[in-house]
Amino acid sequence: MARRKVPEINAGSMADIAFLLLVFFLVTTTIQTDSGLSVLLPPYVEEPPPPEKKNIRNVFAVQINAMDQILVRDKPMKLENIREFAKEFILNPTKRADLSESPKKAVISLLNDNGTSYGTYVGVYNELKAAYNELWEDAAQAKYSRAYPDLTKEERKDVRSNIPLVISEAEPTSFDDAPQ
Repeated sequence: MARRKVPEINAGSMADIAFLLLVFFLVTTTIQTDSGLSVLLPPYVEEPPPPEKKNIRNVFAVQINAMDQILVRDKPMKLENIREFAKEFILNPTKRADLSESPKKAVISLLNDNGTSYGTYVGVYNELKAAYNELWEDAAQAKYSRAYPDLTKEERKDVRSNIPLVISEAEPTSFDDAPQ
């Protein structure tokens, strides 16, 4: 009886195919990276800046404690109410004496505690930024009859010069560091 030979599979090119597949997946795969908050920080200087006199009327003070409670101008406020109150403060359409003199003089001051949760901090920051975005959109529609993103660079600069984004962030505080 004659034995039949089992046909062999040439596996010499298998390593090449595996290498090509590996390269293909490495090239076509995208890796998600967290971009964080895009904030332009001032340049580092050794000496502290001279104290600047600010009219308290023009400061929209937002404080977040370690229990994620929010105080806006020394009054408790819910996260969902910050945006509308910030817009009213910045524009001051009714010319109230306790709100900013003008959008160009309005300053948002954000102070948080070391124990503040990241979610609450980002939520407050997003609401403040959204207030400015809505104000810029309204100003673009009023002046140019177009959406803010559709404006030219010069037109956007004009809108932002009339309503500048000024958010001042202080060093986080800590309950342990508070004076007794």
